Amino acid sequence: MASLVLVSFMVLGVAFLFLDRNILGSERRETMAETAQELAGTIAVYADLDVPDSEAAASWPRMDLRILLSNVSRTSGFRILLTDAGGSIVSCSDPPNTCTHVGHAIRQESLQGILMAGNRGMVLNFDELFDSAMLVIAAPIVSEGQDEVSGCVLVLAEEKYISGAWHSFRQLFFFMALIVMLIAFVMSFIASKRMAKPLNEMAAASRRFAHGDFSARVEIESRDDELGALTMSFNAMAESLEKSEERRREFLGNVSHELRTPMTTIAGFADGILDGTIPPENQQKYLQVISTETKRLSRLVRRMLDLARLQDADKMVLLSREFDAREMLTRTLLSFEDKITARSLDADVRIPEENVPVRGDVDAIEQVVYNLLENAVKFSEPGSTLGIALWKQGDKACISVKNHGETIDARELSRVFDRFHKTDHSRSRDRDGVGLGLYIVKSILNNHDEDIFVTSRDGVTEFVFTLSLKEKARS
Repeated sequence: MASLVLVSFMVLGVAFLFLDRNILGSERRETMAETAQELAGTIAVYADLDVPDSEAAASWPRMDLRILLSNVSRTSGFRILLTDAGGSIVSCSDPPNTCTHVGHAIRQESLQGILMAGNRGMVLNFDELFDSAMLVIAAPIVSEGQDEVSGCVLVLAEEKYISGAWHSFRQLFFFMALIVMLIAFVMSFIASKRMAKPLNEMAAASRRFAHGDFSARVEIESRDDELGALTMSFNAMAESLEKSEERRREFLGNVSHELRTPMTTIAGFADGILDGTIPPENQQKYLQVISTETKRLSRLVRRMLDLARLQDADKMVLLSREFDAREMLTRTLLSFEDKITARSLDADVRIPEENVPVRGDVDAIEQVVYNLLENAVKFSEPGSTLGIALWKQGDKACISVKNHGETIDARELSRVFDRFHKTDHSRSRDRDGVGLGLYIVKSILNNHDEDIFVTSRDGVTEFVFTLSLKEKARS
């Protein structure tokens, strides 16, 4: 920006510099021409320039003429010479004691050239009269009633005087150009430092990111320009990376904890059997424990694979199609018949007789129902009632899974969908669980843009989630 201002100033300044030179010269010449013409008209009225020098020196018109020329010279700043028809100087504007020009003759060809030049004038060297070149503009004196030229008025100005104003302006211009350049340099330096500051901070933050420190942020000085937008995007990226790193560390910590327990159990009992610490009559019991823990490890690995697939939502392809929610719910419920019977549970099933067409990934939604039913059966009091319901509400189908057991504390409800989270009472009753079931449920429904709600009061816990009906489903 500063360089653009500097270039604009220089271009305009140079253009104005040459334009002003022409204007100043034209104005000076016009003033000199007007002065010469006015004097020629005035002198033509009363002065007789053909009077011999000896007589003219004593005549009053010649004295008044000298005073006139002196006054005009002081007013205009120009030097003035008066010649007769032959080119001899008969008077000048200099004081009488310094005027040495009277009696000198100007060559006719020079005088004719000055007259023909008109308002443009001519630059001549009067070596015998002046020390420097002079710009001369002349006006002929023609007496009233006569056609002949009786003399000339010569208005002179030093050529350097004419260009002096332009030279002064040129010096001022270059001085101002230097000032503007300094200001532009300072502004450019400040602007570059201001622009470089967030970029340097970003570079420093990136180096910290490379070493695993995602806490660095870049200070936002302005939100209205591209750099401000870049800074905000960078900070948003940093925050996302920090949260991702926190989730990764939490995930690794939870996984290592969940893996350590069964692996320790398996290794301990296997070593005990191998080294004879566990007697043969007890080995069957401990082999059964090893088998159970191995199956638990298998479930944990399977759930973690499901979790990894769900976390990469951008790459996860949902095979959305139409299916009957009633048929899917009935089929999944039948797969839990043995578990429901084993815990002596009564099933309160409220499913409409007609089909309930919905859209979604049927396998993923079936996993949601399976996980919810598995949790409900696991945490139901033996002999209690397990509730399953399906109904329509607006453009949604709602599915409810309800069980009777311990009430989940209100503080725990907000975390039941967190991965690896287990409520206090579930830790003692669910040693085989890994705390991923409800997290997977939430992730699947999020990928379907659907909602799930949970309530728990007076020993009744209910999960309700939605599905889009076929006729109102989003494409």
